[in-house]
Amino acid sequence: MPINILMPALSPTMEEGTLARWLKKEGDKISSGDVMAEIETDKATMEFEAVEEGVLGKIVVPEGTEGVKVNDVIAVLLEEGEDASAISAAPAGGGGAKAAAAPAAAEAPAAKPNGAAAPAAAAPAAASGERVFASPLARRIAREKGLDLAAVKGSGPHGRIVKVDVESAKPGAAPAAAAAAAPAAAAPAAAAKAAAPAGPDAEAVKKIYADREFEEVKLDGMRKTIAARLSEAKSTIPHFYLRREIELDALLKFRGQLNKELEGRGVKLSVNDFVIKGCALALQAVPDCNAVWAGDRVLKLKPSDVAVAVAIEGGLFTPVIRDADKKTLSAISAEMKDLAARARNRKLAPHEYQGGSFAISNLGMMGIENFDAVINPPHASILAVGAGVTKPVVKGGEIVIATVMSVTLSVDHRVIDGALGAEFLAKLKDYVEHPMGMLA
Repeated sequence: MPINILMPALSPTMEEGTLARWLKKEGDKISSGDVMAEIETDKATMEFEAVEEGVLGKIVVPEGTEGVKVNDVIAVLLEEGEDASAISAAPAGGGGAKAAAAPAAAEAPAAKPNGAAAPAAAAPAAASGERVFASPLARRIAREKGLDLAAVKGSGPHGRIVKVDVESAKPGAAPAAAAAAAPAAAAPAAAAKAAAPAGPDAEAVKKIYADREFEEVKLDGMRKTIAARLSEAKSTIPHFYLRREIELDALLKFRGQLNKELEGRGVKLSVNDFVIKGCALALQAVPDCNAVWAGDRVLKLKPSDVAVAVAIEGGLFTPVIRDADKKTLSAISAEMKDLAARARNRKLAPHEYQGGSFAISNLGMMGIENFDAVINPPHASILAVGAGVTKPVVKGGEIVIATVMSVTLSVDHRVIDGALGAEFLAKLKDYVEHPMGMLA
């Protein structure tokens, strides 16, 4: 029977995408692992790999098509011995019901090291509420055999259930708990969506400006995602803000000395590199701040995984420097330059911009002296970094000139209280004002 190939969910926030380019044509033989197409998600352009084997019988969605919903049929694969006449007899859809919405962090499988992600075709929900990833053919065979996919161990990429797994599994009735799990998992998301305030009606707004000249700009996937996530953050996270001024003169002097020593290696450290390292060490010093909000609990992380906002055309990425507390300043500098360059080209893999427990947004290089940043869920805090400004300060009863940087810590009050946030900023201030300590 022909196999429907579905639009995959290639990132946790992806609801639709653009089928940028087909790399295979109708009639081509397809093997598992072959790259079939390039798909633009809300964050990047990614390669889409085949899981099943066969012949590409029909391309349903032509390349360049925008707004293709996740789990829509994009192509039809013919099994051995079938021809194009079998396509008209194939059932519509993906061979199974779409999975209920799961928490964003669990929606997509982990990316492959080369940046390609396995297609996240919808599957039934397990009894625990987690999604089960299975190929369309595996789902069809499971239904025919009366198998509970939640009880089948997948041997495909990232644990995905494929044909051979269900063929070798013994039939059994699916537990009722699995069916109940999907609506239960979807309920919080549905409630949150219902509670979210509705935005202004586009046509009503356009009428207000009907007598004025304007250009109507269509939102792309990234901008839609940014709008949705920031609206969610400001409406559901109880933000509060802590502000401190940090003197930079010792750091600037130390940075100059290091850069002179590292010049022969082609390394040039930025102030931001020191801020990343300082935040990573401060998270280790105040471990209760190294945490994320997980709905009905708090997850306290052991490593300092620091996300850093990178502006790109039309939006931003927050690539993550993992284990930043253990890395040298030169290693952080090199990794940050690489991640930022690939972010601007939208070439980051999901595992490079997902996760982290803390974020930094630095607008100092743009002349902004201070600002408040919006927390990126599930993070519990984000540090807004302003420009270093020369100003008079009082030291030992005398007025002297110093270079001062203003920082603002936006905090999720459900996770971090005021005193705890203040302790984190005190540690950060100490590291930045005594930068030699970062090398100890």
